[in-house]
Amino acid sequence: MIDAGIVGGGGYTAGELIRLLLHHPEINLDFVYSRSQGGKPVSSIHQDLVGEADFAFADAVNTDVDVIFLCMGHGNSRPFLEENPLPEEVKIVDLSRDFRLKEDDTHGNNRQFIYGLPELNYDSISKTDQVANPGCFATGIQLALLPMADNKKLLEDVNIHAITGSTGAGQKPRSTTHFSWREGNVSIYKAFTHQHLDEIKQSVGQLQGVYNQDINFIPMRGNFTRGIFVSAYTKTDLTEHEAVELYKEYYSDAQFTHVSPEPLHLKQVVNTNKCILHVEKHGDNLLVTSIIDNLLKGASGQAVHNMNLMLGLPEDTGLQLKSSYF
Repeated sequence: MIDAGIVGGGGYTAGELIRLLLHHPEINLDFVYSRSQGGKPVSSIHQDLVGEADFAFADAVNTDVDVIFLCMGHGNSRPFLEENPLPEEVKIVDLSRDFRLKEDDTHGNNRQFIYGLPELNYDSISKTDQVANPGCFATGIQLALLPMADNKKLLEDVNIHAITGSTGAGQKPRSTTHFSWREGNVSIYKAFTHQHLDEIKQSVGQLQGVYNQDINFIPMRGNFTRGIFVSAYTKTDLTEHEAVELYKEYYSDAQFTHVSPEPLHLKQVVNTNKCILHVEKHGDNLLVTSIIDNLLKGASGQAVHNMNLMLGLPEDTGLQLKSSYF
């Protein structure tokens, strides 16, 4: 068995990660560390794990494990690693944005993080000991754009509208996450300035090279709990058939990303590690829709996928999940 630990165990992302690792056939979950919840039963915080997580949050980190997941808030992973240097043989999957960008991807003795989008960096992830897990919006949007970038076909501005569930804002209550505000409500936030734009531009540049056009991103808050629905469009001279074939080819070997001939709806992916895409042409505009579960494919499921690649396990180990369709 492979010993794993989680640092930062109290939030939604950690709760899903605990669930996945408890049921992973190759993993022994050695500890779940939480500074704020140390000593409390895990199932008292993650109440969906009653009967499954019969242990308490650890009040210390055990470095004698094979892999550690960092599930702390953004900006906390780098200080944690500086204050708690881990043995070089311990693999790290960081779910914050601390190491996602090239200018920030090293720490300590030049230990470099690889950007953990398997559909982009499969080979590099398989050879590394440190992965920076992508953001949730960034995952859904990049998967909508990568085939075009890989074929040097992003030649015009890209316009994106994407709506996310309330769990994307984290577990800590805020004025825009509580029930009476969110129910029956939709709103825009961080228009054109969302922090995931830097990741998206970095990945587009990695495949296409120079891309000087704008990526216009309008993020929206939805009145549901889980999932992200992305609508992205750009002008292209590709026919619809050519575009669909381009997407099918790019994702032909992808374990979790699929191209559907039918229009999408969010329940197809909730509670799964899938991304499903749909491609259609309207006049000069190519419209690509993309759906993911923000807590799984956009966070904890992708983290386990990355771990599987790093450890040489079959990609779908522990991730054979059915959508909450009904």
